[in-house]
Amino acid sequence: MAKKNMIAMILAGGQGSRLSPMTKVMCKPAVSFGGKYRIIDFALSNCSNSGIDTVGILTQFKPQALNSHIGIGSPWDLDRVHGGVAMLPPYMSEQGGDWYKGTANAVYQNLSFCDQYDPKYILILSGDHIYKMDYRKMLSRHIDSGADATIAVMQVPLEEASRFGIMNTDDEDVVVEFEEKPKHPKSTLASMGIYIFTYQKLREYLVKDAEDPNSNYDFGKNIIPAMLANNERLVAYRFEGYWKDVGTISSYWEANMDLLSVDNEVKLFDTSWKLYTDVAVRPSQYIGCEAKIENSIITEGCVVEGEVTNSILFPGCVVAKNARIVDSIIMEGTVIEDNVIVNKSIILENCVVKANNVIGNGDDIAVIEANSVVEPNYSGVN
Repeated sequence: MAKKNMIAMILAGGQGSRLSPMTKVMCKPAVSFGGKYRIIDFALSNCSNSGIDTVGILTQFKPQALNSHIGIGSPWDLDRVHGGVAMLPPYMSEQGGDWYKGTANAVYQNLSFCDQYDPKYILILSGDHIYKMDYRKMLSRHIDSGADATIAVMQVPLEEASRFGIMNTDDEDVVVEFEEKPKHPKSTLASMGIYIFTYQKLREYLVKDAEDPNSNYDFGKNIIPAMLANNERLVAYRFEGYWKDVGTISSYWEANMDLLSVDNEVKLFDTSWKLYTDVAVRPSQYIGCEAKIENSIITEGCVVEGEVTNSILFPGCVVAKNARIVDSIIMEGTVIEDNVIVNKSIILENCVVKANNVIGNGDDIAVIEANSVVEPNYSGVN
């Protein structure tokens, strides 16, 4: 099989418990986002736009929705005979098998997949981040600096730095120290969980790590510190665009609301760096003569006869007369009946909010589980 210059491995096996109930029936990367996309579309589209044609997706927790969404990879031009996209769940072999024990172990268990392409470089990504990045620029930085590993970093506010892995660097952005969620950070250069490794070097460390019974089998906790301890050359790649980890209900809501700002940095409609997804064809949306829509994203097949402000409606939603949606995310196939107020809420797929109802108090984020029928006098906030 012909050698690949670089392949990508997307870590998509996390449970995402902090996003419950959205992750009740699917893994976090499969969660819907921005009207018609799923979270993993960002990493996949970045690969496609960066010319990466071989991608392994490491799945584990409730992968059915993700498998169905990815299919054979056609929307991202990954339906290839040589390369393309591959779903890589844990599996049994003659030597046995096990669940993925951590991010590094997930890649280790799929070294045979990587070896068949004999790549010079390997790109490690998370499937649950919202951002647009040209990985070719990061690879150029990796090659030009002679690095064994290049780590994407971005500046974060000092008060938030203790939430991240922090890279301390010299004047040439060579990493001299790594601190995992330090109480007193020495810098504000946070790791984005995006790595490029020289493949054979990473392979050595993954094999050693797999043999260590005391390891957490994690890139941030084990592989990066081990490489630093052995004086391998680690270099920081500074990223200055929009990036958000949507690991909580509040960060997910915020990332969706960011799409509605006039100068939003995600740029869903940027034709020079398209965001691809697999969406069934639906009829055009219908906006009633008395409807009022302001600063919102309304996708295919929606019927709006009420008021929608600063909100995102996924395909096939219905907003009836005298209904008012504010600061909310309404997912596919949901029906909002007459005289309903929805305020700062996330309503999941295929719900029916019955007439004369109020959802959300405008302070906390109300979340309604998929396939729910919400009767009047509902007052819960999940």
